[in-house]
Amino acid sequence: MSHHEYSAVLGLAVFMLGLRGFAGAVEPPKAGQIPYKLEKHGDIRVDDYYWLRDRKDPKVIKYLEDENNYTDAALKHTEPLRSELFTEMKFRIKEDDSSVPFGYGGYYYYKKYEKGLEYPIYARKKGSLDAKEEILLDVNELAKGQAYCQVRFPSIRPDHKMIAFAVDTKGRRFYTVYFKDLDTGKVYEEKLPDTAGNMEWANDNKTLFYVKQDTETLRWNRVLRHELGFVKDPEVYFEPDETFELGISKSITDKYIFIRTGATLSTEYRLVDADKPGVEPVIFYPRQPKLEYDVEDGGGVFYITNNDNARNFKLSVCPADKTGKTDWTDLIPHRDDTLLENVAVFENWLVLKEQKDALGRLHIINRRSKEEHLVPFDEPAYTVALGENFEYKTDTVRFNYESMTTPESVYDYNMPARGRVLMKRQEVLGGFKPEDYVSERLWFSARDGEKVPMSIVYRKGLNLAAGNNPVFIYSYGSYGYSTDPDFSSLRLSLLDRGFIYAVPHIRGGSELGRRWYEDGRQLKKKNTFYDFIDATQYLIGRGFTNPGHIYAEGGSAGGLLMGAVLNMAPGLYNGVIAAVPFVDVLTTMLDPNIPLTTGEYDEWGNPNVKEYYDYIKSYSPYDNVEKKAYPNILVTTGLNDSQVQYWEPAKWVAKLRALKTDKNILLLKTDMDVGHGGKSGRFEAIKLVALEYAFVLDLEGIKK
Repeated sequence: MSHHEYSAVLGLAVFMLGLRGFAGAVEPPKAGQIPYKLEKHGDIRVDDYYWLRDRKDPKVIKYLEDENNYTDAALKHTEPLRSELFTEMKFRIKEDDSSVPFGYGGYYYYKKYEKGLEYPIYARKKGSLDAKEEILLDVNELAKGQAYCQVRFPSIRPDHKMIAFAVDTKGRRFYTVYFKDLDTGKVYEEKLPDTAGNMEWANDNKTLFYVKQDTETLRWNRVLRHELGFVKDPEVYFEPDETFELGISKSITDKYIFIRTGATLSTEYRLVDADKPGVEPVIFYPRQPKLEYDVEDGGGVFYITNNDNARNFKLSVCPADKTGKTDWTDLIPHRDDTLLENVAVFENWLVLKEQKDALGRLHIINRRSKEEHLVPFDEPAYTVALGENFEYKTDTVRFNYESMTTPESVYDYNMPARGRVLMKRQEVLGGFKPEDYVSERLWFSARDGEKVPMSIVYRKGLNLAAGNNPVFIYSYGSYGYSTDPDFSSLRLSLLDRGFIYAVPHIRGGSELGRRWYEDGRQLKKKNTFYDFIDATQYLIGRGFTNPGHIYAEGGSAGGLLMGAVLNMAPGLYNGVIAAVPFVDVLTTMLDPNIPLTTGEYDEWGNPNVKEYYDYIKSYSPYDNVEKKAYPNILVTTGLNDSQVQYWEPAKWVAKLRALKTDKNILLLKTDMDVGHGGKSGRFEAIKLVALEYAFVLDLEGIKK
């Protein structure tokens, strides 16, 4: 018997012990099969579980609840471990905590948490950090009686006398906007229901621009203008192209409201004069296929991050009154080895957030002298991002920094003096010391010879060559989103129990520039899955571990990664966690009425074209489930999920149950109250992580 088989048998024995005494729960639920024919390009697929798409059908809800009951019974024996994990994870979190205040218009704004409370309190101080605290909004009050409550940082009116705040109590990302007078504390009767929660104030202190989404597809497609006291809100802009969606923001100079419409590979900006909110928006530069650009105001000039003959993007500048592409002058040219991600503009400075060799960096440029320098960082793997910068006339830029051993840190960097001040480092309670852990950057060769980076972290003193270390591998690999080597206090619960935590920076992200993304999308999507599998093989080849001790997790498009990897290389893993997984790729991408479909053609390909249909079908996890052995699997979803509909994981689990030939655990946990992001409370959210870690530790034979 191989180690992997022994581990599976042991896992099953533990599993059956856990089910002892749960009459009727030992047999997993079986979803009924109702064949539904899907035909395209002369190809017929039969989907036996298509009926699970009807969330109004009581039989669907009953099936999800039966799966939940089965999961609860199957994991009943892990309750003491889950409780222990939750307690230690919560204990590491400083309960009475606050963010670093940011300056804006003579005030310092911040959010804080109080001991025992789940939700933030938004507050400010006038003129000085020593001033009296003023509470803007206590989300704990709004959340009373709600299973879910999400409230974004309030939108502050330019005169600082009112806030607009958006509340979602279902998790489907439909927000109701409310208005609160900060002088009187009164919340107005008037409200804006079913918005996207994206909004900006004009400078007249009475007009709010906001975004609404399509109720079916959830595409952000309309900008409206609300004037306080008026009932009818005129439409400012409607985006008719279903492959584009829009969002709004305000320039750092407060002069413009930007309406940005974008598809995966094309963007277009419209500008509204924030002093004249009733005037029609003006197009900055008309959309062009494969031209992506972003705009920021620099007072008399615009700075444009764009990919015009610049795969990794470049920075251009143009006069405020001449925004045609012929008037764009290149300021920072294209570089083959450096991706320009975004730019912060200040009166005298530009700060470019770049990516080189799978590491972030900050590139500072003096707008007057053109002198430039990089902010130095010295860890082998880390992540850096621009922080909250709301003041245009300043010599200080705020940035956030963390690594797999350094907790999240907020710095203020003085650009003329080239010096940084640590404003706050996330406090990790319970005796955490960064020097007790080791983080490394590894490079391995993928099957096509491509060199792929991977970040790992483990507790100091671990014997890497033991051959049987438990390993937890996590990645994402889609939409050009990089999976950064960040810090997690929750992850310490794995590291302290002997795990190596690995993040392969696979293709489909942008860690090595735009090429890295392009080599992991559309007709090259399988590179994403191959890289993850090859990363796993590399860890085995280095003697770090073996398949009986490897656990993988991915969420959303990372859940698609898990589904594909499970079909392609199931024998490499002892356990897999697929969170809100996008696994029914072909059927979803053929249905334009499902949220987010049409805007995704540039990412996955349009299956109405046969070449893309065939390619997607060849990897789509749901379509490729076979009669074979799979490892232990835990799948999580939310009934109100707006990004990946609950039925994708539900159908996938039902099909896996019917076809898999092994005796390993297969569990589906559906949260009936939430959406894509899971629980909204800061401690409630930890409970799911504790459950996932208990699932893995139990399979590994670690009981405490």
